Parts: sequence; C-alpha cells; structure tokens
Amino acid sequence: MVITIGIDPVAFLNIRWYGIMIALAILVIVLWLLWQVRRGAKLSNNTILMAALVGIPSGIVASKLLHVIDLWDYYMQNPGLILSAGGLTAYGAVLGAALGIWIYSRFSDFKFGYFADLVAPAIILAQAIGRVGCTINGCCYGIATSLPWGVIYTHPNCLATKGVAIHPTQIYEILYNLLVFAVLIILRGRFKPEGSLFLIYLSLYSLWRVGTDFLRPGTPFLFGLHQAQIIAIIVLLITIPLLAYRTRWVKVEEESENEETNGRR
Repeated sequence: MVITIGIDPVAFLNIRWYGIMIALAILVIVLWLLWQVRRGAKLSNNTILMAALVGIPSGIVASKLLHVIDLWDYYMQNPGLILSAGGLTAYGAVLGAALGIWIYSRFSDFKFGYFADLVAPAIILAQAIGRVGCTINGCCYGIATSLPWGVIYTHPNCLATKGVAIHPTQIYEILYNLLVFAVLIILRGRFKPEGSLFLIYLSLYSLWRVGTDFLRPGTPFLFGLHQAQIIAIIVLLITIPLLAYRTRWVKVEEESENEETNGRR
C-alpha cells in the first residue's frame, strides 16, 4: 500500500506552498530568538533584527549560488533562471547565513558562538518546516521504491516523478530534524565553549545528508557523490575534530554557579 499525494503545490496565483513554508521557517527562527530574549538571553532585539537583515539575504545568495554551481551546465543554457526564486539549497541557506552573521558579529558587540548555540534548535526546526513545503512541492524527492510507505505524486504541478512509488525522503528528513531538535533542546547549556551546540547541530545534519542523499536521484558532483554529500563530508571533517578537541561537558549545576559568580563580579 502506497501513499498518494495529489495536493496542488501552487497555493494561489503563482505562489507555491514551498515559498510559504520557507517564509514560515524564517519567521520561526526570528520568533524563537525573540522568545529567548524574553526568557533572559543576553541579546537585544536590535541585534536579532540586524542578524536577520544580514543572515536572510546572505543565506539566500549562498543557497542559490550552490544550486547554480551544482547544475552549472543547465544554468549556462538558461542564464535567465539564475535570478529566479526557485532552486535553493538547505546547506547554502544555513552556511551562507552563518557566514554573514559571523562577519557581522566581527563589527558588533555580540558573541557569534553564543548566538549560534541559541539559534541552533530553531534552525533545525525551521528546516523541518521547510521540508513540509518540499513534500507538497514534490522537490527533493527520493528514488523508486517498493516499500509500503512509498509515495506517488499525481498532481501535474508537482516536481517529483509522477505515477511511480518513490522514497518520501522529505518526510524522512522532517522526522529526523524533529528528533535532532529534541536532542539539541536536551543538550542546551551542557557543552562549552560557546558554539559547541551549533557544531553538534551541523554534525548531526551532515551525517544525515551523507546517508539520505543515496536515496535521492541527482547528478553526481564529485567522486560519484552529490554536492550536498561533498559539503556534508567537508563540514564533518571540520566539526568532528573541533568537538573532539575543544568541547567539554558542563554540568547544569556548574554552569549555573559560573553564571552567578560572573553576575557578582
């Protein structure tokens, strides 16, 4: 028994559910940060606003750039589509936004590591929301499967292969991202130095992308692997050593005592 998805990816006019979910995902990140400030996080609303103004465009630019590089031959034949709204990559969005905000932090008064740890759970939650858009849109779909939970897309506006049961890789990632979200919530405040939780997030997501992309069709980018897998391996080669040699476990009680001591100075 397979699952049939016949939802029209176009919500209204020319606006797709994918775009709506991406906008909702960005909103969730901003609202998460504002909520953390209300709970006592050492950030101002102005800092969050500036981080959003820097991170959103830098994430979009990097996301599109990686997609164009991945499909270079196609875009060279269709250069007018380079500036189109479609074709965004999750890695480009995350790494591009992180780079932009890190550069901004060099000229501001907030610590990037502290900010990255604060926003890490929201990022993976936002990615889960974004994959809901992918599920409806039919993009990022999987290869053919005979498994009972395979999905068949039927609507002509969807981007997936139609009429064939395929792996619901988008749904796989939604479930995985929600699991990572729960893990990050549990681990908050338990590792030092600042930035460690963000590295854990990058590592967990990268491990997923190395494996799950074997279930997705696509053009090999290097060594027979997809672009996302190559990026994931590079990220792991950076994050794993950093976690192994720099990160240490901190008891919650110890962290609370340190904060109280710092507050008395």
